[in-house]
Amino acid sequence: MAISEQFAGLDMEQLIGAPLRAAADASTQLANSTAEFINRVGFDREGKVRTVAFGYQRRSANEDGTSNLDEMKVDIPMLAIVPIPNLQVDEVNVLFDMEVKQSERQESAMDLSASITGTVNLGIVKVSVTGSISAHQANTRSSDNSAKYHVDVRATNHGTPEGLARVLDMMAANVAPMLVGSTLKDGNGQNLSEQAKVKAERLKALRQEISMIENRLTSARDGLSNSIMQMKKVASSQLNTYRETMSRLQNAVDRDQFDKELAEAGNDEAKKKDIEQRREESEKQALAYTQTMDAVNQSWGTFQNQAGEFVKMIADSGNVPDGVVSEMFALKALDAQGNATAYSNGETYYTAMVAVQKSAVDNQRNVSKLENDLFEKKAEYSDAVAGKAPALTGETQ
Repeated sequence: MAISEQFAGLDMEQLIGAPLRAAADASTQLANSTAEFINRVGFDREGKVRTVAFGYQRRSANEDGTSNLDEMKVDIPMLAIVPIPNLQVDEVNVLFDMEVKQSERQESAMDLSASITGTVNLGIVKVSVTGSISAHQANTRSSDNSAKYHVDVRATNHGTPEGLARVLDMMAANVAPMLVGSTLKDGNGQNLSEQAKVKAERLKALRQEISMIENRLTSARDGLSNSIMQMKKVASSQLNTYRETMSRLQNAVDRDQFDKELAEAGNDEAKKKDIEQRREESEKQALAYTQTMDAVNQSWGTFQNQAGEFVKMIADSGNVPDGVVSEMFALKALDAQGNATAYSNGETYYTAMVAVQKSAVDNQRNVSKLENDLFEKKAEYSDAVAGKAPALTGETQ
């Protein structure tokens, strides 16, 4: 058989395609295995994240010399503490080697022999001659075929999928230890006497009250800051309307028109004098516009810089305006003729200013109340540390 005929029966498409299709099917099975693991281990039947609870003790010192032995608990998502199988087929190598060896040899044997004997006289010499003939032929045929077929598949664990990693990061951001219980101890971690325990319990209750007031005060101050920021935004919008009005008034003063009229007046002195007078009045009007706008800008600029102080003064005075912007702000408005007037109802952002003023004043009064409560509670705590009896009003049990 010719060497080329040795490859005629090989299905190369099957030899190469079959391992690749098998690798693709394996990738699908591996992905399904990862998804099944995440659903089975990471979530319960209701689709909620499965967590593992860890408990530990934490000891902290108090200002009065006692200490707290706190029982803490933290819930960790199961998927965050177990390795997630995520095998993926990275590489498939198909190796096929075929070696064909062919050799041919023919060998045949035939023995022919013949002998000749004779005598030849060469003068005084007599020569005797003997000869023989033989032939040999060989023909041998042999062949050798060999083939190698090798498939190499490499798969590695790609760790946590990117999407799941982002979800775990969001859950981890909300993981925080939770206080389950707390026991009062002395400074050395030993049990307290009954009298010391009563005092310590009272101080502990006061500390908790102080902490709650501080948290509420922080939120109230944030609300106040937001309200004042809104007031400043409304003020900026209102001031921009006045600047647009002033810009139109200033543009109406055409100084070039006077130069043109003077050129056309020629030698008419009376007409020139009239033009100069009108020019002077126009310049005075432009200057008055500028001075008026400066006053308006100054009033709103002062408001922007001291809005928080104004709000506190209004809240402390107890005279909170209803439906109007407080005169304490001393805001100025600009009418269509360029005159400065008191800021009053009818202005573009007046209603919005009334609303944000009320919100800011209410928040300021809440902040002031909480600051006073915190001051009193801290004073009560100091008295308790010093061993003083609680007052009849506001007594902490």
